[in-house]
Amino acid sequence: MAGSVAGRVGGAGLLRRWRGARTSLTSCLAPALRMLASALAMAAAAGCTLQVPAHADALAQGVAWQLSNDRLDVHGDWDRLGVNELLLQWTAVDDVAFVAGAGLPAPRQPDWVRIANEPWARGVIVGLAGYSDERKARANVAELVERSLRIAAVRPPVHVTGWYFPVEVDPTWTDAPKLAPLLARLPRPLWISVYDNGNVGGDALAAWLAGWLPRDVGVLLQDGCGVYARGPAAAREYADALATRLGRRRVRIIAEAFRPKEGGGFRAATADELGPQLDAYRGYRVYLFDGPHYVSPALVDTLLQRRAAARR
Repeated sequence: MAGSVAGRVGGAGLLRRWRGARTSLTSCLAPALRMLASALAMAAAAGCTLQVPAHADALAQGVAWQLSNDRLDVHGDWDRLGVNELLLQWTAVDDVAFVAGAGLPAPRQPDWVRIANEPWARGVIVGLAGYSDERKARANVAELVERSLRIAAVRPPVHVTGWYFPVEVDPTWTDAPKLAPLLARLPRPLWISVYDNGNVGGDALAAWLAGWLPRDVGVLLQDGCGVYARGPAAAREYADALATRLGRRRVRIIAEAFRPKEGGGFRAATADELGPQLDAYRGYRVYLFDGPHYVSPALVDTLLQRRAAARR
């Protein structure tokens, strides 16, 4: 016991010297550590945690899926276009969940294990909680954030490359800036989607978003081609304006793969309609909306034939 006490006393000088050396070392490393932390935060904001890089020759990089009870067993060959990432519109909608344990009824769920092994879902941006009615979603944002936190805690067994909060924004929603502190509570990398319902133009849309959107939240731009709001060239101008103001890596594009149907509703876009969208958006990460509903194997074939013919 005496030896132990003597050892502790004799070691006090060493302890003091170690503490001094540690303080000096920490002081030297602190700037580097701060720079590393900043770089990691910026990488997360830019979506750099994505570990499924796109092929340079891809026609599209992602496919969006709007889950519903009547469309849970989805199959496709979108990977033939270059797609390797799945964007889930939501994993809870209208008081029903598609994953268990989130505090909502989940009577039916996709085969998440199979989905995770599909070549077009090597990475998955997990949509959180939403309502199918836009007005209801916007009126209940705080509640949807709480539900989304529960969804994130029990996330589906897939390779998560990001999170998507499915309350869509546009400049006509005057309360949209109130989203900012609520978005801060959600996991990162985080994405929201935006559209321009009032045709304010790309520069004005970019300025509006820059005025309130947290800098570590990315934007999925709905191109508007599906409802003839604008053509591919104009949609590209919107994307470029957003990229200039927000940063290129914070901007991705949702290519609407549908068109209005005579008599109401929507039909799948043809290759001659969808192809120019994909051509116009080269250089951006592009998601086909909605793949399971509108991008069939036959359409994939025709898009590839169209590209081959253009190269001759």
